[in-house]
Amino acid sequence: MSVLRKLFTSVIGVTLWLATGVAKAEDVHSYARLNEVSTPHLELALDVDFANRKLQGHATYTLQRHDDSTQVYLDTSHLTIKRTELWLNEQWQPTKFTLGDVHPSLGSELIVDIGSVAKKLRIHYETVPSASGLQWLTPEQTAGKKHPFMFSQSQPIHARSWIPIQDTPALRLTYNATVTTPKGLLAVMSADNSLSDNRDGEYQFSMPQAIPPYLIAIAAGDLAIKSISDNVAVFAEQYILDDAAWEFADTPRMIEVTEAMYGPYRWDRYDLLILPPSFPFGGMENPRLSFITPTVVSGDRSLINLIAHELAHSWSGNLVTNASWRDLWINEGFTSYVENRIMEALFGKERAQMEFALGYQDLLDNLERLEPNDTVLNIQLGTRHPDDVFSQVPYVKGQLFLAYLENKFGRDVFDKFLRKYFDDFAFQSISTDQFKIYLQRELLSQKPDVVSMSKINEWLHEPGLPADAPKPTSDAFAKVEQQTQRWLKGAQLQTEQWTTHEWLHFINNLPLDISAENMARLDREFGLTDIQNSEIAHAWLKLSIVKKYEPARDRLRNYLLTIGRNKLVSPLYRELAKTPDNLKWAREVYEQAKPGYHPLTQTVNEALLYSEH
Repeated sequence: MSVLRKLFTSVIGVTLWLATGVAKAEDVHSYARLNEVSTPHLELALDVDFANRKLQGHATYTLQRHDDSTQVYLDTSHLTIKRTELWLNEQWQPTKFTLGDVHPSLGSELIVDIGSVAKKLRIHYETVPSASGLQWLTPEQTAGKKHPFMFSQSQPIHARSWIPIQDTPALRLTYNATVTTPKGLLAVMSADNSLSDNRDGEYQFSMPQAIPPYLIAIAAGDLAIKSISDNVAVFAEQYILDDAAWEFADTPRMIEVTEAMYGPYRWDRYDLLILPPSFPFGGMENPRLSFITPTVVSGDRSLINLIAHELAHSWSGNLVTNASWRDLWINEGFTSYVENRIMEALFGKERAQMEFALGYQDLLDNLERLEPNDTVLNIQLGTRHPDDVFSQVPYVKGQLFLAYLENKFGRDVFDKFLRKYFDDFAFQSISTDQFKIYLQRELLSQKPDVVSMSKINEWLHEPGLPADAPKPTSDAFAKVEQQTQRWLKGAQLQTEQWTTHEWLHFINNLPLDISAENMARLDREFGLTDIQNSEIAHAWLKLSIVKKYEPARDRLRNYLLTIGRNKLVSPLYRELAKTPDNLKWAREVYEQAKPGYHPLTQTVNEALLYSEH
């Protein structure tokens, strides 16, 4: 065996020698020792127990041995492990296991004795009601009010809270599953979902493409189905099904333009699951079935760049994956770049540039707020929970880095590089170091005087932005700023042709000394307090907190009580926490909202509201 294929273990986690060089990826967020024994295939059998808010069943793994180890190491988080078994002599036989102490970020190490010949391991287990990767909603917390709802969120390291698994993105595995639910409910997974409306309570799934564990996903509820095209459908509660299918009608075209730029879509179907408002993210790129927040169903297709983003993950993230959470930018930076290219191809450069400029403004806000070390693309995490460092840095700074390379080498050259990159690393997990080796060989060396490796290292390993980083601007925003200046002097705003993006730029860039009279004037003329577009409402409500605009307070309360998307609620709680009176009020609202928030939303916002505890 060559040295480039050798695998060796770090203190906690796994270090991989990568095939294209001596690059290493250390995943300190997993107990897995992939160099000893890995688990390339999973068979799940789960019962969805709504009454007790738990999943129970077993996980069966195919064992792939890389040395003579007689134990396998897996990740768990507050799972109840009932028993473990090995398939030996054509039957399941019990084997010993050890469950380690609970680490605050990593959960508990599960060590199972596997002997020297067994090829399959079965783990019988159940989850706890507070599992960080699951949310259980009562019927009253759903739109239909008749049936409960459950969904998962495994990224980054929450799969271990509902499956005992080698929970590192360095592992890629296929899976099959059998899921049972109460009759009348529909179960779906990040797999080959049937479009049948049969609700007999037993569902079979298969994911034949190898994926990292954080992309294993499950949901169950009173779901209906509506097809958009031959390979795109929407799953949703009935109340929003038709609206969502209309809102996302451009999804098939998005697939076509992305394939033209970056190669074939390799996941067969691309369906969308519209989750309840408590879903903590805008979207989650679970393969074959992206999970989507209902807050982007705006009625005017103005927020569908989120669909472009989740679809783009089918190339950047799901196909080529970060090997550890230090390398998150390899997922999100590439995806933000591809998202913007999709939007430009479908809707023109002006819209794409507006969205890029808005993202850049969000990044600048993050750079001002974050510690310098947390503004590095290839971030040093230690054993901090990866959730703690999600920000605009891996997304927009990563996007800026790729836009910088596009500007330097030209779009045609860079597109060819990206397409080859997606082909060469398809269904692999890679590190930042491995990317650098590939970038040097396939792009930098072709034109050695264009971009130096020292510049690449500045982008990847230094805080903040390089001095020559792109600074996205929009001509449309320049016109909005001209109107803003005239409006502040008493003129009327001409907003008939404004998009959501122009409204966001207008509100986000109003002077902080705007008068109470002008706040009331804006609200009176445009009904911003009652606007149903969740993004515009967020910007207005945040400004209303700063300006102490009391007429918006009831809407603010309702907004925080009915939306659980972190991007939309945590900045409001952060702003409220700045003054004692608002903090007291925010805590009262939060305690009322908390039962409807996902565990991840609870964690983020309790850190803002109860930081002294």
